[in-house]
Amino acid sequence: MTMFTDRDVLVIGAGFSGLYALHRLRGQGLSVTVLEAGEGVGGTWYWNRYPGARCDSESYYYSYSFSEELQNEWEWTERYPQQPEIMAYLNHVADRFDLRRDIRLGTRVVSAEFDDDATCWHVTTDAGERLSARYLVTAVGCLSTANVPSIPGLDTFAGEWFHTGQWPHDGVDFAGKRVGIVGTGSTGIQAVPVVAEQAAHLTVFQRTANYSIPARNGPESAESRQAIKDDYAEIRRTQRESTNGHPFLISSRSALEPSADERRAIYEAAWQRGGLRFRASFGDLLSDPAANETASDFIRAKIAEIVRDPEVAERLTPRDHGFATKRPPIDTHYFEAYNRENVTLVDVRESPIEEITPTGVRTRTATHPLDLIVFATGFDAMTGPLLGLDIRGAGGRPLREKWAAGPRTYLGLQIAGFPNLFTITGPGSPSVLCNMPTAIEQHVDWIADCLAELDARGLTRMETTEEAEEAWVAHNNEAAGRTLLPQASTSWYLGANVPGKPRVFMPYAGGFAAYARICEDVARKGYDGFVRTG
Repeated sequence: MTMFTDRDVLVIGAGFSGLYALHRLRGQGLSVTVLEAGEGVGGTWYWNRYPGARCDSESYYYSYSFSEELQNEWEWTERYPQQPEIMAYLNHVADRFDLRRDIRLGTRVVSAEFDDDATCWHVTTDAGERLSARYLVTAVGCLSTANVPSIPGLDTFAGEWFHTGQWPHDGVDFAGKRVGIVGTGSTGIQAVPVVAEQAAHLTVFQRTANYSIPARNGPESAESRQAIKDDYAEIRRTQRESTNGHPFLISSRSALEPSADERRAIYEAAWQRGGLRFRASFGDLLSDPAANETASDFIRAKIAEIVRDPEVAERLTPRDHGFATKRPPIDTHYFEAYNRENVTLVDVRESPIEEITPTGVRTRTATHPLDLIVFATGFDAMTGPLLGLDIRGAGGRPLREKWAAGPRTYLGLQIAGFPNLFTITGPGSPSVLCNMPTAIEQHVDWIADCLAELDARGLTRMETTEEAEEAWVAHNNEAAGRTLLPQASTSWYLGANVPGKPRVFMPYAGGFAAYARICEDVARKGYDGFVRTG
């Protein structure tokens, strides 16, 4: 099997996806090497060390389920884990399963090219090294390519500036400084309250007002941890059978069914509990505009209640999209931060940023003096990490050319014209609409089973067809069209945060459980939609 190659599989990335891919593939006798650009494992969590960086899935299920011993021995300290705790967990996994010996840190992939004659992939690193493998597996994450906005004058700024996704590992000192945060998505919502407590003054530049649910974070008690461990089998089963990979199911009831008072009480209970389960209150929040409006109105009323200045409250109130049609953030005292005397909100729709000067940010109507700028402007999501690898398939065709009008995949797992390339949580899979570890394990297991079957049959090449890809893209669009998700015109699900990026709804919106069943069915039918040769 390795006649023309250095190893069976090259995996790019050592975050949640890459670590599990290495463990699973190595466990079935394949020789595997993981190439990681960072100087440590952790992927997204290695780079994202900004103030307030925390997961919005609860710790007990933002974790691997493949090892019962692992999930029973690890002790989470908080309901929502902070970045350092997730890093500690992933480093523990790397050590516990002896993964480091097959991981090459500080190794950035600059190109990957398929060799038709040898049926293998050649990968070139930033050190000029060339490695070969029969199969190439991308584990580069969906949110790992920083989107730094192109604002005139940034290179003239005399202070310091940082992107939250490329945060200095020795931290940033905000004390006594005038700080600007650009962006109020999930990252900005996490960072604002923490920076506000430290900075002399914080100016927040908001393009799109956002809904946010309180996280209600707190320490995890020993009793709670034990109860979870005792119930893990059921928790994991529910995750796999759910729409979003979480251990709770979305209510089947319509939001329009109960009386106004009963509906408000249901929302209030969910608000007090906190977290992502709020969106599971009713079954039609993402399919019926009138139902969605009931949740949107409830949260708008909460913002008006929390924020003391009515003008600021109105600027923070979303009016241009419905709740959860963009990624729904959760927060710890985000709206409360705007009650502080040292926090100013600037609406850049009303007054766009025109330039960055040596001393701050100039909008159309005012100049804001700043010592430090934080770009919480998100990522070139889903496609950015893959396009950044300069992947060239059969006949040398660049992936960038193939995806010029937007991403096209079959199941989010393979791309026509790119044999033996597998993408973990690629565009066209549930990925970012999911609890990521749930989606990752399903993908890795499917890929591992597929490679085992190829090996058992003596086959060496597998690629999807243009027809299967075309049908999946159509199904993906149809699934999205059954929801309100594509209607949020500023959503990064559509690539709307990156100038010039094609507007295509990228994740699969048909639900995780339904997607997993489709994948199982494809495999059971002899990998329907794929051509396998050898």
